[in-house]
Amino acid sequence: MKLHTKISIGLIAGAIAGVAGNVLATKAGTTGVADFLAALRPFGDAWIRAITAIVIPLVVASLVVGAASLGDMRSLGRMGGKTFGYYLTTTAIAVTIGLVLSNIVRPGAGMPEASRDALLANFAEDAQGRITLAQETPGIAEMLLTMVPSNPIAAAASGDMLPLIIFTLVFGAAASMLAQEPKRILVGFFEAVNLVSMTIIHWIMKLAPYAVFALIAAITARFGYDILQSLLVYALTVVAGLAIHAFGTYSLAVRFLAGMKPWDFFRRIREVPLLGFSTSSSNATLPVTITTAEEKLGVSTRIAGFVLPLGATINMDGTALYQGVAVMFIAQVFGIELHWATQLTVVLTATLASIGAAGIPSAGIITLALVLKQANVPETGIALIIGVDRILDMCRTAVNITGDLACSAFVARSEGELIDPEASIVPETAGA
Repeated sequence: MKLHTKISIGLIAGAIAGVAGNVLATKAGTTGVADFLAALRPFGDAWIRAITAIVIPLVVASLVVGAASLGDMRSLGRMGGKTFGYYLTTTAIAVTIGLVLSNIVRPGAGMPEASRDALLANFAEDAQGRITLAQETPGIAEMLLTMVPSNPIAAAASGDMLPLIIFTLVFGAAASMLAQEPKRILVGFFEAVNLVSMTIIHWIMKLAPYAVFALIAAITARFGYDILQSLLVYALTVVAGLAIHAFGTYSLAVRFLAGMKPWDFFRRIREVPLLGFSTSSSNATLPVTITTAEEKLGVSTRIAGFVLPLGATINMDGTALYQGVAVMFIAQVFGIELHWATQLTVVLTATLASIGAAGIPSAGIITLALVLKQANVPETGIALIIGVDRILDMCRTAVNITGDLACSAFVARSEGELIDPEASIVPETAGA
């Protein structure tokens, strides 16, 4: 049985078991099943920790090998320009899709005042904590300064990916200028680290179906139907927007920019969005994302090692789309009409804020406070959507990762480094 099939079975079985346990606890007063499923959560968390542990060595090794193999800085600049341009463009498109859907559906227009007040009261404390975190977010100047690490080892230890990526790229670029023999020794070492990391990933992935079951079962055992039914119109608007972006925007991108048939693309990467959905973390899924890009899409190691770690850090299409819908929803609940100029501001702010969101669970709802403030919408409205944020966080992470893989295929094709392992890619080759 294929791994993606096992993961799908684990996900569905976990959801069914969790909902059943929740129903038994709430309707029959029997908490044994729910308690047992909740007790499985540490196994799922341990699996995430195991796969996260390999992120730093894999990213560093991939980036050093990739940058050292570039040969000149112009190649690095060209790849960086394509990558940033793609990510910024698709993120802006994602926010726009979210705003357009929100204007059509108007998910917040029909919420009764009593329901609004109840949600605000129920999640007020949690919402205030998210607002406080957003207020502590550094300004643009400070954020740019943190991109230059004073201690790259500390950045790696704390999982601060962006400064680590920048330092590693500089290190790899400097390695490309070494004499042939020391360069061969250095690159050979990091190539070995990369191979070891890949081997460990294959070991960890054998446990993926069981870990996915534990994670999903624990979540649904706690929330049951509430997480699926509460604020249904809002949640469905977000999910519809994510689906349009994933199967519309990305299909066009992989067809015309990567020269790949969309059906082939989604078929080859199907394991990765499932894992992203289960973990709610781009960083935790990164080792599998890189492996899939190289082994299933035929992206070269140097392209995958450059584009995908960067994407896990700055490419948050799903997060940006969700923020666009959330701002409109909260504004509509409070009876605030956002002028088109304000909505344009939301596009710009959500695009930039999503870039600053780290690839960790629920980062999007923290940066949402910044977008709400910019649009002059009450930040306390975050309390309205916290109840369904977990499931939406899982959905938007799957979309973020799909966008990363689409970008890697585009950049690899444009650099002439996309080798199709199944010989089903459209044969045209784009120019660099």
